[in-house]
Amino acid sequence: MLVRDITSSSLPCLQAEDTVAEALRLMQEYHCEQLPVVESGVYAGLLSEEELLEHSQPEGPLQSMFPLLSSPSVSGDHHFLQALTLMTEQQLSVMPVLGEDKEITALLTLPALLQQLARFLGLQEGGALLVLERESNQYSFSEISKLVETNDAQVTQLNTYNDPQTGIIQITLRVNKPEISDIVATFQRYDYKVCFYAGEEQYTNQLRSNYDNLMHYLKI
Repeated sequence: MLVRDITSSSLPCLQAEDTVAEALRLMQEYHCEQLPVVESGVYAGLLSEEELLEHSQPEGPLQSMFPLLSSPSVSGDHHFLQALTLMTEQQLSVMPVLGEDKEITALLTLPALLQQLARFLGLQEGGALLVLERESNQYSFSEISKLVETNDAQVTQLNTYNDPQTGIIQITLRVNKPEISDIVATFQRYDYKVCFYAGEEQYTNQLRSNYDNLMHYLKI
């Protein structure tokens, strides 16, 4: 999904002539740590609450702080993962989206991007989640897909992270089958390290069923 397809936040923009005290009041009112500053309709930079609190003149205009401001931004044509990466790298909670004339067309918030990430990863869909580890030179997407398919399931999402220091690749995958005890066992047989998994385990369900039957029998 592109940035322009994400709903803009209702956060306000600060004006260059606003005072430091007014900017702090707006941040407290909207419960945010950063807000963009606009001068003559053009994006001038992103101002943080920390920078405002360090300013010695509460009634001074924001324009006096312009030389200190950073101006991170994205365009509507960026992928939302690019925006999320930039925000996490710079520890931002707000990201301005700019048009061709450097005007602010939207404001993205970190919660909105994380919500989009959850949808992108399919975390709200049915199925199960597994996290595997394997040496990088032994990683094969086709093998992983084949092992899942031998258990009557399919890979619906796969992401990898390669640690260059250890040579280990971490594989996070989602499958469309909620009961994955057989899939976990298959990966273990093929020497994959199963770091984490979450699903409705068949053996757990069977134990629960046996327990319920026993309790019913004792009540009789």
